[in-house]
Amino acid sequence: MEETARGAVQEGTKEFEKTAVRVSNVSIIGNTALSLLKLFAGIFAHSGAMVSDAVHSASDVFSSVIVIVGVKMASKESDEEHPYGHERMEPVAAIVLAIILGIVGLFIGHTALEKLLSGSIEELQIPGVLALAAAIVSIAGKEAMYWYTRHYAKLLDSGALMADAWHHRSDALSSVGSLIGIAGARMGYRWLDPVASLVICVFIEKVAYDIFVNAIKKMVDQACSVEVQQGIVECAKAQAGVLRIGHIQTREFGNKIYVDLEAFADGGISLTRSDEIARSIHDAIERQFTKVKHIVVVMKPETGNVTGEESEPEIEAGTVAAAETVPEA
Repeated sequence: MEETARGAVQEGTKEFEKTAVRVSNVSIIGNTALSLLKLFAGIFAHSGAMVSDAVHSASDVFSSVIVIVGVKMASKESDEEHPYGHERMEPVAAIVLAIILGIVGLFIGHTALEKLLSGSIEELQIPGVLALAAAIVSIAGKEAMYWYTRHYAKLLDSGALMADAWHHRSDALSSVGSLIGIAGARMGYRWLDPVASLVICVFIEKVAYDIFVNAIKKMVDQACSVEVQQGIVECAKAQAGVLRIGHIQTREFGNKIYVDLEAFADGGISLTRSDEIARSIHDAIERQFTKVKHIVVVMKPETGNVTGEESEPEIEAGTVAAAETVPEA
């Protein structure tokens, strides 16, 4: 039974890698097409906002490549140097994406500020209709890519994919800003084009910050939510021979969960029977909670009055916090 549970975990890891790579490949193809379209439209329609938008889309291509590398490294099996696996490479990829996103945002903001402070706003060329059309296509395409990537990010509980999804959403919203700026510039408000780029910069920096903070939390062994821990306790208590659950600790390791718990059984049973109970707890938790990768069950003899009121398991409230995610739409 233990081998069956371990095989299910390995199969899940392979499926995780396969799906994440497929989603990232779709992102690469879509972003490459959109970045070329927006760059062409920005240059020939004289729109700085659209050129900034093209740079943003081009950074998405690079970010998707990083997601693929991170996911492949995170999916590698344990080895002598990494006995607990490589799951932390996935939040590492998310951190790299956040940094790239932040740099792109600063570049766009710097370029916009230069134009606004140059004192030659009236000399800026009025953007052409082609830039408007490109902005509309970009909004539709990037929003579709956001929902597609977000769906699989939630399905796989992948921080790197969710970061990539928000990269798509930030690009879609930056295209909305470009659309407003370009339309305003065509109506005579030429300053709206660089202002749109500045607004895009602010939004990109906010998204980069959220992605970075969420990835860091996954790197520092944050505990699972109280609800998840209570569910694990109930699963363990339901196993034959378990009288009560004592102390329980959990930690998030990338997108996996590690569990340590104490289970109390009749002090008069044999060591063999105690081992069987521990194995049943281990296998039941892995079956019910697919994110759980590693469990340590410590069996202890119940020497008190087992017929009396059952004590509550010790869940360290000071270290338990619901895992935050990148903000959802």
